Amino acid sequence: MRTFTSVMMAVAIAAAALSGCTPTVKEKAAVIDDKVYAVAPDQIKVKAGILLGEVTEMTVVERVEQGTGRVDSAAKLRGKLKLTNGSTDQSVRLLNGRVLFIDEQGQPIKLEESRTDSKISFSGSYNSPDRLDPGNEASQDIDVNFPAAALKTAKLREIRLEIEYLPASYRKDTASFNVSISDK
Repeated sequence: MRTFTSVMMAVAIAAAALSGCTPTVKEKAAVIDDKVYAVAPDQIKVKAGILLGEVTEMTVVERVEQGTGRVDSAAKLRGKLKLTNGSTDQSVRLLNGRVLFIDEQGQPIKLEESRTDSKISFSGSYNSPDRLDPGNEASQDIDVNFPAAALKTAKLREIRLEIEYLPASYRKDTASFNVSISDK
């Protein structure tokens, strides 16, 4: 009897183990597409004090699940920002920037609570130094949060770019000193 019970237990354990090894059917991963909205015009000239520039290649991109229309990643404004120091006698240190989306009444359109402000950081790098001497230029990509409310209704009137910078007097001086050359 013990042998029969032992055999039955072994069969039950083997059946349980084999049923756990049955391959499971994997769910097909959702396909996510970029939904691109055109911004018209997609290129603008800007002037902020002594800074001149342009914003180009502007689009709004939202990542959406194919078939369901569920938003996977909220909308972002993308583009390229190029700034030039138009002064002849002042350097500027770029601190930061901010993009505001303005409605038909001239009021900022707020972002959703879970999203951060649409800030631009000017990091000192080869393409985008944080210091601009007279006549020099810097460029960088823009990738900032865009309010969902501006996509659902046609109430977006303008995009405002705020730039914070510190101007500093720019001087070019010459230093002269006397020298002599002698044979040692």
